[in-house]
Amino acid sequence: MIQCFQRSRTLPKQLLACKSIDKLISDSENPEHSLRKTLGPVSLTALGIGAVIGSGIFTVIGTAIAGEKFDTSSIFNTPLLDYIVHHTALAGRPGAGPALALSLVLVAIVCAFTGLCYAELASMIPIAGSAYTYTYATMGELIAWIIGWDLILEYAFSNMAVCVGFAAHIVDFLDWFGIHPSARWISPAYLPSGLQDFQGHTLYTPGWHFGFNLPAFLIVMLLTIVLVRGIRESAETNNIMVLLKIAAIIIFIAVGSHFIHPDNWHPFYPNGWSGVLTGGSIIFFTYIGFDSVSTAAEECRNPQRDVPIGILATLVVCTVLYIGVAVVLTGLVKWSTLVDDAAPVVNALRRISVTQGGHTLHWVHLIVLIGALLGMISSILVFQIGQARVWFAMSRDRLLPSIFSRVHPRFRTPAVSTWVAGFVVGLPAGLLDIGTFSDLSNIGTLFAFVLVSAGVLILRYKDPGRHRGFRCPGGPVLPVLSIIFCILLMAGLPIMTWLRFFLWLAIGLVIYFTYSRKRSEFAGQ
Repeated sequence: MIQCFQRSRTLPKQLLACKSIDKLISDSENPEHSLRKTLGPVSLTALGIGAVIGSGIFTVIGTAIAGEKFDTSSIFNTPLLDYIVHHTALAGRPGAGPALALSLVLVAIVCAFTGLCYAELASMIPIAGSAYTYTYATMGELIAWIIGWDLILEYAFSNMAVCVGFAAHIVDFLDWFGIHPSARWISPAYLPSGLQDFQGHTLYTPGWHFGFNLPAFLIVMLLTIVLVRGIRESAETNNIMVLLKIAAIIIFIAVGSHFIHPDNWHPFYPNGWSGVLTGGSIIFFTYIGFDSVSTAAEECRNPQRDVPIGILATLVVCTVLYIGVAVVLTGLVKWSTLVDDAAPVVNALRRISVTQGGHTLHWVHLIVLIGALLGMISSILVFQIGQARVWFAMSRDRLLPSIFSRVHPRFRTPAVSTWVAGFVVGLPAGLLDIGTFSDLSNIGTLFAFVLVSAGVLILRYKDPGRHRGFRCPGGPVLPVLSIIFCILLMAGLPIMTWLRFFLWLAIGLVIYFTYSRKRSEFAGQ
């Protein structure tokens, strides 16, 4: 009885136990678990751009513009804020239309607030794990576990969606050269809407079929090998891909602007401000790139200076490119024609290239297609870096099995976590059509941003005297605004996404209370 009473008293203490910043830093310097420090501001910025400019600008941007349509109205498919305000179920989600440019400005403002919060924490706690590590130092073990579990969700599902998008663009790339491989090995085994060829003929009916999406699986495995060999090699590979895809995007904007029809921009707000908010919510998951920059803080030569530079430079470059693509794309084709288009940029060029005077776009189509493929490859690369580092950090804190924090003796990379993350993403990407699960990445990203912003406020109260290599300006104003705007964007996601998110967190809590809590360094204290 006494033992049970003591345990009941120690449990709340353990759940709220915070790991000191000094302890976090000393643990990271342990030779057995230390990572090689090779990254500078240019490589960090390229990592961020590599994550942000990927699937979003080439695939999800079409859904953000046109929205989603379903056969019947459903409360579960209705954005939470819409249902709260209007109390009616919708048959899908309203798109932003040409006003997506404003959605992106809203997203940029939110990311600016949150990016500044990330920069302050990263300059104080230059440790792998990002939002998970920051939360462990500010809100305690339970909240740290929740955000770590949340980060695993957002990285894994966003990368699965990117891999499926990559495979779809590979098919388009091969088609440009007249190569048509068997659909069995270039499409997922599960197709909820079936599969049709370019002429509209049905290849597979909705449901399961015998097959495997080899391009989606193989790209993850190839990049896993690159990541295991070293972060410097990975960063150098990513730098090259980032330069090439930025060039492709600039070519699309420059050439496509000559084929714009201003009538396509009317009406500018086809679905009002509800569409603007929903469009921003749909595309927000691509901005997980900020988190990716901070997850690599432990491998920076000078994190107090380089991480803030990497985060803010990523924001500026990506916002300009996104707005440019959105303006040109909605000027090339009518916004409503982009419904269910998984490759809107490439397909818009294909449509225009067959019109009078559009033959010059035939080669631009190929250039942009190659840029899209490189963009997705770099996104997968950076997301896999982030996911493996989160597993690594949680394992080093004994909340996950110790095998995940083993470092390769030669390359000094978290090899086991990297390989496991590769298979966790690669196998489902080969089997399932999971593009609709990008919403889970969105809500996970926004939830992480809320806790990071709150962490800045908490550390300023608990540890005001600690040196900060970078300080978020404006006192408490910007962190508070970051929290408010992130919650507003979360409200633009469907109710079903909220339910799935809570289910994922419930599964994580079961794992924590049955396994992680008992192995934690705070257990029994």
